[in-house]
Amino acid sequence: MKLKHILIGVGVLLALILVLKFTGVIGGEKTEKVTVEAAGNKKVVETVTASGKIQPETEVKLSSEVSGEVTELLVKEGDVVKKGQLLCKVRPDILQSGYERAVASYNSQKATVASTQQQLIQNQANFANASATYKRNVELYNKKVISASEFDAAKAAYLTAQANLASAKENVTGAKFGLEQSGANVKEAGANLARTTIYSPVDGVVSKLSIELGDRILGTSQMAGTEIMRISNLSSMEVNVDVNENDINRVNVGDSATIEVDAFADKKFKGIVTEIASSSTSVGTASTSVDQVTNFSVKVRILADSYSSVKGGAKDLPSPFRPGLSATVDIESESLTSLAVPIQAIFTGDKEKSPSQAATATNDQSQDKQKAKLNDKNIKQYVYLFDSKASTVKKAEVTTGIQDDQYIIVKTGLKAGQEIVSGPYSAIQNKLKDGLKVEKTTKDKLFSADGKN
Repeated sequence: MKLKHILIGVGVLLALILVLKFTGVIGGEKTEKVTVEAAGNKKVVETVTASGKIQPETEVKLSSEVSGEVTELLVKEGDVVKKGQLLCKVRPDILQSGYERAVASYNSQKATVASTQQQLIQNQANFANASATYKRNVELYNKKVISASEFDAAKAAYLTAQANLASAKENVTGAKFGLEQSGANVKEAGANLARTTIYSPVDGVVSKLSIELGDRILGTSQMAGTEIMRISNLSSMEVNVDVNENDINRVNVGDSATIEVDAFADKKFKGIVTEIASSSTSVGTASTSVDQVTNFSVKVRILADSYSSVKGGAKDLPSPFRPGLSATVDIESESLTSLAVPIQAIFTGDKEKSPSQAATATNDQSQDKQKAKLNDKNIKQYVYLFDSKASTVKKAEVTTGIQDDQYIIVKTGLKAGQEIVSGPYSAIQNKLKDGLKVEKTTKDKLFSADGKN
């Protein structure tokens, strides 16, 4: 009797195992859990991301045109200065003596001009006397009153006086030119002497001070000398970023931008593109290679309205930003409202075949890699349509447009309202295939299940 019960129990267990195997619970493939989203119109803003440094929009670098010792330094870094304000002085001893020599030479030349003018007056009188004598001798010679030798002597005296007069006139002209030259030398010496006193050319803030009192500085008129200081207009700041050559054609002057500054981690500021370099940053460098990354400099002005209410930062400056702060800029290159799906829902024809490789990559890395692939429009792109009745998926080819961090525009191959598989990314890329039966779930359940596993 006991054996009979055992046999009945074993038979029931075998029947149960067969039923479970037939239904797929035992020995069958595991049903893939996916999240589903209906395609619909969304606003997609395509951005170009670049990083750089904050700098004043207007910055003047001051350097000396004369060499010498700094004898007076009347400002310090961070001081607000006005146009025409005295900043510093360089020892003027040598230039002062040069100026005094030039003035003395000028005065001497003035005396020379006066002397030559007096010589001219004397020669004019001599010429008048010689001319009158010559005319009388001409009449006397014609009347045979004087001899030929006497006439020749009078004529020679007349011609000599005429030549002396012409020479005196030229001497006066030459002396006047010499006076002008001396005057120019005085102006030059005065200008050189004035360069020992340095004034602010603009209103602003001393953003960088490169010298100390007593330092010796080098200055030349042909090239830039020792940099003394920088005066910046800190009320108008910009971010100078490097944009990759693959993105530069999508950036235009006037594009809006969102700016994140590392020193203000919890805030975002608004900006506008004001300038795009026509040449790459590598042009003009000593050495370039084929493998070198090509970037273009883009300047983005930080709009004052976006930081007017910011507390903290540089309290002693017109804006909260200090020159040199690191910033990341998202430039809004294009905006479109149209049919869109999540970026991770799109996959390409060259799907990765190894689930183990997909598992080793992080989700962020995978999405970045996928986003880069989607930029190449020559690669065919697909989505998985979800059949709610059969709980199966179907591969459908689509063409895409612009994208942001979350969504991508779908131009063809999909209609509004159609349900597509939106996750998980690893399943879309490596596990799903046409006709595969899946289980629809929510993101919360999916991620909670992954966490438990």
